[in-house]
Amino acid sequence: MSLTVLYRSKQGRFVYKISKQQLGLVLIAICGLFLISSRFTKSPSDDLSRITYAKSGLQQQSQELENLKLNTEQRLTGMLFNLADMQSQIRSLDALGARLVAEAKLNPDEFNFSQGPAAEGPQMLAEAGIHSSDVMLSKIDVMLDQLQDKTQQLNALESLMLNHHINEQSRLAGRPIESGWLSSYYGIRKDPFSGLPSMHKGLDFAGKEDDPVAATGAGLIVWAGERYGYGNLVEIDHGDGLVTRYGHNKQLNVRIGDVVTKGQHIALMGSTGRSTGPHVHYEVLRKGKQQDPLPFVYRD
Repeated sequence: MSLTVLYRSKQGRFVYKISKQQLGLVLIAICGLFLISSRFTKSPSDDLSRITYAKSGLQQQSQELENLKLNTEQRLTGMLFNLADMQSQIRSLDALGARLVAEAKLNPDEFNFSQGPAAEGPQMLAEAGIHSSDVMLSKIDVMLDQLQDKTQQLNALESLMLNHHINEQSRLAGRPIESGWLSSYYGIRKDPFSGLPSMHKGLDFAGKEDDPVAATGAGLIVWAGERYGYGNLVEIDHGDGLVTRYGHNKQLNVRIGDVVTKGQHIALMGSTGRSTGPHVHYEVLRKGKQQDPLPFVYRD
């Protein structure tokens, strides 16, 4: 394949043949000239734009680094404040634990509510060199261990005091009524229905119908319903073999399985069952046998 160039004029005619290889070289040369001309014709403003863009990127990176530094410093300051706050909480727990141990009259040697060092503020921590992340994390670990230890001791103290409170609450004392009077004692008396001597196995407290009937100790309701002779009866198990009964009620405010506290209103006074008027028949049983409730009523 070849290219023939024909030139004709009045003076003569010119014919030139170009081969395929020569044509390729000519095209490569023309492209090279275009590239070289484009390099030499590039505007200086293009270089200025590149320089300006590079400067802008450096300034942006510098600003981001400055913001990162400021954010890190703020976080470190916040951590210092948290450390000081944790120290203050540990001191408060120590003071609370020591006071509760004293109030409960427990052996202080069994609890480690010792007063720790004075709380350090952020400035004091910073001046002491508590700014290294490793040192700070180590101090946080120590405080977390202290808080866990104090929490376990407080849980144990709470359990002891709760048990102490339950024992006090379940201790029988006082009358089962808030107003009224003691109308019949424990022992042999004349039966109000038959007129014959009979054993009265509790105390009777007379009052007005609908007067509240109160539990004389904390415990578990093991009976709440009607029973022959007692009318509407409430029976409370106080543990340690002690049970109390409250008979002849008009209305019951509890159910079997309820846990009641000392002084809680468990019923309303009435005259149900074998009764001649509004009153509460109050019994105390120890291991299933009736006891004279009077010593419990006037117990200190």
